[in-house]
Amino acid sequence: MPLTQLDPIAALVVIDLQKGIVGIPCGPHSTADVVKRSAELANAFRKRDLPVVLVNVEGRAPGRVEASINFNPPPDWAELVPELDRQPSDYTVTKYQIGAFYGTGLERILRRAGVTQVFLTGVATTAGVEATAREAYDRGFHVVLVEDAMSDMSAEGHRHAVRAIFPRIGEVTTTAGALAMLR
Repeated sequence: MPLTQLDPIAALVVIDLQKGIVGIPCGPHSTADVVKRSAELANAFRKRDLPVVLVNVEGRAPGRVEASINFNPPPDWAELVPELDRQPSDYTVTKYQIGAFYGTGLERILRRAGVTQVFLTGVATTAGVEATAREAYDRGFHVVLVEDAMSDMSAEGHRHAVRAIFPRIGEVTTTAGALAMLR
C-alpha cells in the first residue's frame, strides 16, 4: 500500500544510525545512502515542526541466541552519526534490545507530542526497523516504512520484509514519496 496521507502530527523515527553500525556492509542500499536519505527526511520534518526521534542502541538484551555474538564495542560505538545533524528539538532514545519501544520512553514521547503516524528509517531492516514497526503498529500508530532509507545485512532479507511483512503493518514509500507528502 503506497503512502496515502500525512497525519497532522507525524514523527520521523531513525533507527541505529550510529558510528558502530553504519560501517557494517548492507544491501540493497548502502549505509551512506541510508544516512543521507534519513538526514534529508529529518530536515524536512524539522522544517514542518514535526518530531524527529533519533534512536541508538547500547549493548544488547540478555537471552540465549543461536547466533554467536561477540560484543565488545569501542567507546564511540553508540554515538549517532554527525550527518543526522542532531538538533536541540530532536528527541533521542537509547535502547538495549532490538525494538525501540520496550524499556524506553519512545511511546511516551510520541503520545505527549500527539503523534499518530511514525515514519521509520535506519538499519537494519529485519532487526531494529522491523521490530520497531511491529511495536508501533501494535500500539495503534499509523506506520510508514521508507524503503530506500533503510537497509539490512542481507539484501534478500530487506526485500522480503518490504514485500511480505511491511504491507501488513504499514504503508511503504520512498524518500521521494515521503518528501513530496511533507511539502
